[in-house]
Amino acid sequence: HGSTDGLILLRLARAALDVPPKEAAASLDELMSCMYRYISELSDEEVGHGLTVLPGVLSTFESLANMKDEVMCGLVTGNVEGIARRKMRSVGIYQTGALSPTSNSQARRRVWPGTEHIGFIGGFGSDYCSGDIDDATRNYLDRGEQISIATDRCREVLNDSEGDVALKRVVHIGDAPADVLAAKAFCEMQDELCVGMVAVATGSYGADELQDLVGEYVPGVWEPVVLEKGLADPNFLRACGLPMHA
Repeated sequence: HGSTDGLILLRLARAALDVPPKEAAASLDELMSCMYRYISELSDEEVGHGLTVLPGVLSTFESLANMKDEVMCGLVTGNVEGIARRKMRSVGIYQTGALSPTSNSQARRRVWPGTEHIGFIGGFGSDYCSGDIDDATRNYLDRGEQISIATDRCREVLNDSEGDVALKRVVHIGDAPADVLAAKAFCEMQDELCVGMVAVATGSYGADELQDLVGEYVPGVWEPVVLEKGLADPNFLRACGLPMHA
């Protein structure tokens, strides 16, 4: 739980092929392209097989789609970007219209053929990989870097817009210890933004375990919340620091 496609590929290369990480890292882009080519040939039904949309997810995204003047929604994931795009469409999240479009630099960075029209802002496993598979903390530190990348892309979109709008707060949502620790790491990387963390106990980890990890609430700096029912909690938007009128 919580690793990234890049780190997983490097571990597989060493375990299955005895290729050291530094050598395998040179082929990561090619390997990720191979992964995406496989997914690109599948239907949405095939991509979504085995994926379950939890209660409250689609309705919450539909609400967020009506709040674009107040919030930008994206995805931070260890997945290759093109695969993440296909997953979000296969389960209906992309169709809610809540996900914000890619920044210009993100769109130029790499093309995932066949998904150009379903791109959205975020930080992905194909954006960053430390290459360090022997340090277990890199599972969440790499994800912290991906939060930073997504944040920079949000800033870019806002800077390119005509309005005088600044990013004030970043809220990370996740169900695993690595998600909590990644948000903490990102909070420690910078001192300009308030970082919210909504830890949802809808996966393999319980509310108590996540609560132990989130640590002390520091107003205006680090504002974590644990929700046992996740996005089905009626207070989810409030936990994100958003109004409840949507």
